[in-house]
Amino acid sequence: MLELLTDPQAWAIFLTLFGLELILGVDNVVFISVLCERLPVHQRRMARNLGIGLAVISRILLLLSIAWVMSLTAPIFTMMGMEISGRDLILIGGGAFLLLKSLKELKLLLSYSEDDHAPHLVNGLTIVLLQIVAMDAVFSMDSVITAIGLTNDIPIMVAAIIASAVIMLLSAKTISQLVTDHPGLKTLALMFLVLLGGLLMAEGFEFHINKGYVYFAMAFGLLLELCHIKLAKKQAAVAAQKEKMAASKRKTDQLECKAELLPAK
Repeated sequence: MLELLTDPQAWAIFLTLFGLELILGVDNVVFISVLCERLPVHQRRMARNLGIGLAVISRILLLLSIAWVMSLTAPIFTMMGMEISGRDLILIGGGAFLLLKSLKELKLLLSYSEDDHAPHLVNGLTIVLLQIVAMDAVFSMDSVITAIGLTNDIPIMVAAIIASAVIMLLSAKTISQLVTDHPGLKTLALMFLVLLGGLLMAEGFEFHINKGYVYFAMAFGLLLELCHIKLAKKQAAVAAQKEKMAASKRKTDQLECKAELLPAK
């Protein structure tokens, strides 16, 4: 164990896995933030922390089940000339769920009514946590298989997962607050999840699409939305300043009018 700390190759593998887990963490935090929006305010923080904790535990359990995970890549049946494995079925099912869930949330966001955001059922927290764990298993499948291909050292893989989990915990509240405060960012997050759902289904059907294109497009969309938020704040500040100046001018005019009405001494 100690020799891993002084092995440059072990550190290189750790940093590679840490980068992969961070990218996966972005997907998870966005999904968790969107799901937690459907919970009462006092449950959201607990749901985020529990969701991330359970997601980390499920990912570590996947790593410890290496033989089972690798068996999922073996073809189960052939459909239209394509060999379908257990991994493919998980990606197709998980992608379909993510796609439908994101489209449903997007519909609720765009057709807002009080009924859509009424208080939730008592077991709403349990349902959200189960959805987080299930989707994390889908998100984790490729990263776990990639990690196994990079190294056989379980401690390195677990360390990368835990390190990325710390970053997720530190950033989850900020990302969730941004999604809550700015509807444009929530719309962007939902569109990102829609794309991810379609991407997972495509990979399940052996249509390999470079995820870099999706991440680049969403990063550009995020930059654009941040510019819109900054511009909106500037316009609000200018409008407030103009209103303040107008109020001051009205007050001055009123004082001058009163002064003119007073009899000269």
